[in-house]
Amino acid sequence: MIRDSLIAPFDQKMDIVIACDNSGSIGMKTADDVSAPYDVVSYFAFRVAYMECMAAGGIPFSVIIQNFNDKSAWNSLLTGIKRGCNELAIDPLPITGSTESNFSLAQSATGITVLGKRLRKAAHSPAIEQVLSAAVIGSPLIGNEVIEQKENIAPLALFQWFCKQHTVLTVVPVGSKGILHELRQLFPDQSLDFTCDLRMEKSSGPSTCFIAVYAESDHRIITSKAGRLFHNVNVNGGSFTSSELKIDR
Repeated sequence: MIRDSLIAPFDQKMDIVIACDNSGSIGMKTADDVSAPYDVVSYFAFRVAYMECMAAGGIPFSVIIQNFNDKSAWNSLLTGIKRGCNELAIDPLPITGSTESNFSLAQSATGITVLGKRLRKAAHSPAIEQVLSAAVIGSPLIGNEVIEQKENIAPLALFQWFCKQHTVLTVVPVGSKGILHELRQLFPDQSLDFTCDLRMEKSSGPSTCFIAVYAESDHRIITSKAGRLFHNVNVNGGSFTSSELKIDR
């Protein structure tokens, strides 16, 4: 298990990366806590699973939908996933799934799984010591904030760009436990202090923001690419080195 992804050996060279996300009480039923069209629900659930898959080094190749809303929601769920693929400028991913049609739930429920593949990682050699910087891209949003503050959400395409940069050591989608929780997973030294202009313990809902750790020498490139979505993270008031960072992948 790497963060929120499962890595399963496929053959002698390849691994399968399995990442998923669920949405409950978000949809078009009268008992839902958050009212949102099902294409929006599936887009954000797909977004989380896709980001977790890529963060683990996977190249997504298929999507599975678990639909507990009603068979009438199926096409809308497909539309949301296609929206994500369009945003990423990739060919539509093959989609399969299942709909609960025997019983009707009072509240909406949707699950999305993204399957990816990656070359098996060789044993890590000692890394060259680097001076690093960290940042949060986007803002932590939850519930109706996701609908009302779209301009503060890190785009999928921007996340994909970060994943492909060689000088970015790790990219971490921020989940419901918040920014500080994710930083604590990256930096095992509990004596380290983190500061940021965002609320560090607030839920980031469907990964509306992510953490990037990168070579300090590329700071100008990173800030330019992220623009107004960039939020600097200070570690003990300054920069830090790669020896302080834990990278699962």
